[in-house]
Amino acid sequence: MSFRSILQDMKDVKYSFRSRSHRVVQDNLVVVDALKQSCWANMRPELLREVLIRIETSESTWPPRRNVVACAGVCRSWRDTMKDIVKTPEISGKLTFPISVKQPGSRDTIIQCYIKRHRGNQTYYLFVSSSSASYDDGKFVLAAKKCRRPTCTDYIISLNPEYVSKGSSAYIGKLRSNFLGTKFTIYDAQPSDAGARIVRSRSTRLVESKQVSPRAPAGNYPVAHISYELNVLGHRGPRKMHCIMDNIPVSAIKPGGLAPTQTEFLTSNVDSFPSIPFFRSKSIRVGNCQSEVVPNQQEGRLNLRNKAPRWHEQLQCWCLNFNGRVTVASVKNFQLVASLEDGSEHESVILQFGKVGKDVFTMDYHYPISAFQAFAICLSSFDTKIACE
Repeated sequence: MSFRSILQDMKDVKYSFRSRSHRVVQDNLVVVDALKQSCWANMRPELLREVLIRIETSESTWPPRRNVVACAGVCRSWRDTMKDIVKTPEISGKLTFPISVKQPGSRDTIIQCYIKRHRGNQTYYLFVSSSSASYDDGKFVLAAKKCRRPTCTDYIISLNPEYVSKGSSAYIGKLRSNFLGTKFTIYDAQPSDAGARIVRSRSTRLVESKQVSPRAPAGNYPVAHISYELNVLGHRGPRKMHCIMDNIPVSAIKPGGLAPTQTEFLTSNVDSFPSIPFFRSKSIRVGNCQSEVVPNQQEGRLNLRNKAPRWHEQLQCWCLNFNGRVTVASVKNFQLVASLEDGSEHESVILQFGKVGKDVFTMDYHYPISAFQAFAICLSSFDTKIACE
């Protein structure tokens, strides 16, 4: 039997179950009995695992990889098996489930993404590249919306491209800048380590008091701080930025080093994916969402800074080697490398961001930062910087 027919049979069972799930309890019992009697639900565990492994291996890129997500939504046994098969981006180099955006990127390969900017409604969309030749067939990952305030600017980051709001259950974090646009803080909606402390803000109290959504996460856990060097004298040249990752130890960039890895969303975020029971579990607790890898005071936090460009005499401009991933000169373009304790720079580029079209930008990252952290750092480059230009 071909994989195509296997996937079609699985979808028939899955959609049959969903289309009738809204009926009365008596009808639900009939649906459950039908599901139990299906050949796929009663498949032997060894054979089921072998089939799902082959599906996960064959569907390595998007959009075909949506079949892997569909398999995780068939039933509990399929979900548990697929949860064990699908590896984190650190190992597989793939973003499969929504929780992947909170997990560190691959150690061995660079995860290539691109960002599309919509000037009209001030929104930004992150996609995983399906091919290096096109920026129209990627898989949507995250969305962000710019919200101006009297003293700062917020970029609300969400898993839902149609409703980007802190009152949404798809809200996962935000980026906040100061008035000058020189200092930024990345906030996560849920703690990434046991020692994280929630930061109360006016918007946090507003969500709690108005009850925008009973499932909306109102936590503000700072995970990174970004600063741009002031350019008071107005010298022409690239921006100078510095990023401190609060929850990533500096040892993470060394061989065998570890970075915090979130394994599950909090209960409030779980309801964002009603069609994927992969994320529904009665045993979900805050402790399950936290990693025990916490940078201590002696070890220090990971510091990133932009790689210094070189001046090209013939072109009369500042240049960086983006390996063909950036084609348009822009003050927003940058490469981030780790700053070592002795003041030197790590040779490996952890994050690079650059312009390829009027409103299209590439974003490439790898371990130890996640897609959420990389996206938030890139959003800081879009913000207007009065004292840095």
